[in-house]
Amino acid sequence: MSNWVYLGRRLALAALVLLSVSIITFFISRVVPSNPAAKWVGPHPTREQIAQARIKLGLDEPLYVQYLRYMDDLLHGDFGISVRSHQPIIEDLKIYLPATLELVVVGTIMALVIGIPLGVVSGAKKNSLIDHVSRLLAIAAVSVPVFWMALLLQLLFFGKLGLLPLGGRVDNAITIYNPIEHITGFYLIDSLVTGNMTAFRSSLVHIVLPAFCLGAFATGLTIRMTRSTMIEVLEEGYIRAARAAGFPERTILFKLALKNAIIPTLTVVALSFVYAVTGAILVEVIFSWPGLGRYVTEAILGVDFPVIMAVTLVVTVLYVFINLFMDLLQALLDPRVSLD
Repeated sequence: MSNWVYLGRRLALAALVLLSVSIITFFISRVVPSNPAAKWVGPHPTREQIAQARIKLGLDEPLYVQYLRYMDDLLHGDFGISVRSHQPIIEDLKIYLPATLELVVVGTIMALVIGIPLGVVSGAKKNSLIDHVSRLLAIAAVSVPVFWMALLLQLLFFGKLGLLPLGGRVDNAITIYNPIEHITGFYLIDSLVTGNMTAFRSSLVHIVLPAFCLGAFATGLTIRMTRSTMIEVLEEGYIRAARAAGFPERTILFKLALKNAIIPTLTVVALSFVYAVTGAILVEVIFSWPGLGRYVTEAILGVDFPVIMAVTLVVTVLYVFINLFMDLLQALLDPRVSLD
């Protein structure tokens, strides 16, 4: 099967998944007992106001008509209007989604920078002291509840040492005296590109603790996956031949063995990336991070179904296309993998 046929089939499957999720979320939002028209009007609505709101929101039409209109809006990039704020959801997503993605990207980079070297050394020195320590760290990173880790880190680095801030994306003074120009929504990138080094430093120190907490799970997975694959790869014949030829151990580990051992690790990390997007709620609440997690939490508490549906679709899109990207990357890095 050609690469183009495989890609077309996967894109069709991705479209089917997105369609299924849209159908499920839409009809659940209509089945769950709630009164979006009353929430749209506000506190103490009258019957006339609720009736007018139902017409405005299209709730007086048959379900299939509501769904078709909903899909037509989605295809035009319109996620609807929040029943709480009366603001277009797409405008909110432009603010909250980049904040969460920046947090997850930094956490994933931390996981790779910490997890891969530890996994390589742990696999190369099986059953040594560093191997036992690495495995213990991996188990702790996967097992420790993220909210407990976050609170401990706040207590230590803010309460005791005073080295890192308690929460937020930047200092309050930055928004007044050194505001960040919105380009990508990633404060680190935007402040660096525009030369706003004061804002860059503030963004950097604010993101360390929440990104570390969010990336801890991926770090543990990276250590364990890299270790196990390194142990298998180091038993291969070409590794023994390289050692017999006198290649330096660093070259054998990080250039020869890691090239084949890294593929399963990257797949796991990519899937944990999407998991982190959905699991960022606790971290964002604890660190007062204005991201997608806090946004959807407020929507759930306020029974704001248009927002909940929009966030669900966004996360589904991320999961589907990151999964597709990793399949293609794995086939590119490993010729033994066929696209069929």
